[in-house]
Amino acid sequence: MRPESPSRARASDDRGVAPVIGVVLLIGVTVALATVVAVGAGGLSPEPAHQPVAFDLTADGGEGTITIEHVAGDPIAVDDLSVTVAVNGDPLSDQPPVPFTGATGFNQTPSGPFNAASDSTWTAGERSTISVAGSNDPTVSSGDIVSVTLAVDGQQIAALETTAD
Repeated sequence: MRPESPSRARASDDRGVAPVIGVVLLIGVTVALATVVAVGAGGLSPEPAHQPVAFDLTADGGEGTITIEHVAGDPIAVDDLSVTVAVNGDPLSDQPPVPFTGATGFNQTPSGPFNAASDSTWTAGERSTISVAGSNDPTVSSGDIVSVTLAVDGQQIAALETTAD
């Protein structure tokens, strides 16, 4: 066997160092990129989540009234709201044109945000009551199933149902 020359021995020693340096550089670049992404993502603030809207419906057959309470969630622009009422599955012949102060098929002006004179935003905790006139068909009587559908800009936001007291 022939002894190795010193220049050949050094070349084989250098070959083992190159992969180690490459791995160290690759790890360094990965950590730097991860830091940049983490800092960038931390600076983004997510949009505030919309709270689900919840309502409560009651009906008084003796008085012929329907009350809807905005229980929780985002405020509703009453000007963009449409309300559809049905009694025992039959829609009222005259629907409430919210907001209003006087309308065919309804006694008096509604209370709360359905009243045209009130604030045009319906917020959680507020309730509105409409009084169905005897001239509207059908009328609300005790034991009737009253259904109310609420929509904003044509998009349904709630379908409520209760039995009139």
